[in-house]
Amino acid sequence: MIGNEPEGELLTGNLKHQLIFEDRIGIVFDIARLMTGQGLNIVNMEVEQRDGKAKISIEIEKYGFGIDKESLFALFSTLPGLESQAELLSLPQEKRQEWFRTLFDGMSEGIISVDARGIISTINTVACRTLGEVYEDVIGQHISEISPKDSILLECVEKKIPVSRRKSALTTTGRIEFYGSAKPIYDSQENFVGAVLLMKNLKEVKEMVDAISTPLNVTFDDFIGQSPAIKNLITFARKVAETGTIVSLTGESGTGKEVFARAIHFESGRSGPIIPINCAALPEALIESELFGYVDGAFTGARKTGKPGLFEAAQDGTIFLDEIGDMPPGTQAKILRVLQDGHIRRIGGFEEIPVNARVITATNKNLHEMVQAKKFREDLFYRINVLTILIPPLKERLMDIPLLAGSFLRQFNQKLGKAEQTISREAMARLYDYAWPGNVRELKNVIERAAVLSDTEVIAVEAILLGHETVGHGNRSSVGLLYGGGGGRPLKELVGRYETDILLDTLNVAASIREAARRLGLSHTALLKKVEKYKLAIGSKSNQWHKNGPVE
Repeated sequence: MIGNEPEGELLTGNLKHQLIFEDRIGIVFDIARLMTGQGLNIVNMEVEQRDGKAKISIEIEKYGFGIDKESLFALFSTLPGLESQAELLSLPQEKRQEWFRTLFDGMSEGIISVDARGIISTINTVACRTLGEVYEDVIGQHISEISPKDSILLECVEKKIPVSRRKSALTTTGRIEFYGSAKPIYDSQENFVGAVLLMKNLKEVKEMVDAISTPLNVTFDDFIGQSPAIKNLITFARKVAETGTIVSLTGESGTGKEVFARAIHFESGRSGPIIPINCAALPEALIESELFGYVDGAFTGARKTGKPGLFEAAQDGTIFLDEIGDMPPGTQAKILRVLQDGHIRRIGGFEEIPVNARVITATNKNLHEMVQAKKFREDLFYRINVLTILIPPLKERLMDIPLLAGSFLRQFNQKLGKAEQTISREAMARLYDYAWPGNVRELKNVIERAAVLSDTEVIAVEAILLGHETVGHGNRSSVGLLYGGGGGRPLKELVGRYETDILLDTLNVAASIREAARRLGLSHTALLKKVEKYKLAIGSKSNQWHKNGPVE
């Protein structure tokens, strides 16, 4: 019995204790009855059941008296089935909270979470610094207390929809621009339980955008295909990549010549960049200044400091001359000189500038016939045809279609936020029977269109639209029929309108967003992203979903 003047060690404040029992019914009741009988108050209790054991972590307090630790140990020993007990410095829940706080404080983004009433439950160091607040002063406060105007989190709590926009905050070190994105949180029973805000410094956002806008390295391992034609081609190209010899890529449009050129560059191990140039896209009046650069005052409108050309920019790297068959005759002569001498001369200049850039060319034209027709220089033709690689058209590697189509479909399912789809046997047979004049590029477009238009897990043959076929062909629920054939509108706009109608119809008949997501075959997060993308909102009076703005 714990008395008012106990003997032994006295502990003031709360005592945290761990008890391990052979698991049985009534353990918690026994502990609660024992504590009540001794005038002790249970502040916290956590039960973990595992492998036939019950591990109970408990925090107790006693008003007005210290707690005799030894007597308390003896008291717990009277509980039936107790196997061991020990004093704790902190409860498991406290350890988890401390771990999460350490984790959040280590993040570069600001994080704030609130409960369903808007009371702040979590805020990390970055968010405190951004808002100029102290952690202890913020926890337990309503979000309106620290962000009274234009609060992203408050709007998210009130409307229960994702809210994102650019914001600024004045701190002791100056004004900080950040991008705030708030998301509602639901429990497993579809109940709204709160919201979380992520605050990203706009300077970091810009750096991230710059990083992901840089083209990724392409390797031969990224090529999809098991046909002998493509496997033999890659084996040969790997050997070619190790040399510095000029490579000429030929093949029909859409076979992936630029991707192949990037793989050769990566495999070569050259330290410089790969600079792709579409010779057909550059105006004839500008192509020489772009390739070779110019000096100060070379022509009207030229920069005062001059400008280096793309050959100089590709130093120690690779320059990829795509559609070289469309290069003007005058420029062909200068390219030949660069390939022979390894030097360029800027327009208006006299200095010979050495360049160390590997050259890869590509064309879908028959250069030999162009030479005979006097449309392409014969000496340049023989100079660039040291090593020629012919990339086979898709019709010569039909066995790769299932691999390519499956890979493209997974990419688009992820991009669209859809559940994983498969291609029916009939649809695959239709892909096999087509001639594929647009090659792999056309196949990718066909699969993207099918992924967008199909609402089922299996893509049917009606969703495979080839060549000149319109979006409405063989599909009564398609965009073309719903909107009168499109009326000249871009495909992206038509698909957006079609997808918006489907989302609104489903949201307005489903009991919750999660049910709507299940009906659409989407994850809850994917559906919320689409709601945000198409600016959908639910009316406060009508309780019906509607469009809140134009489709982007």
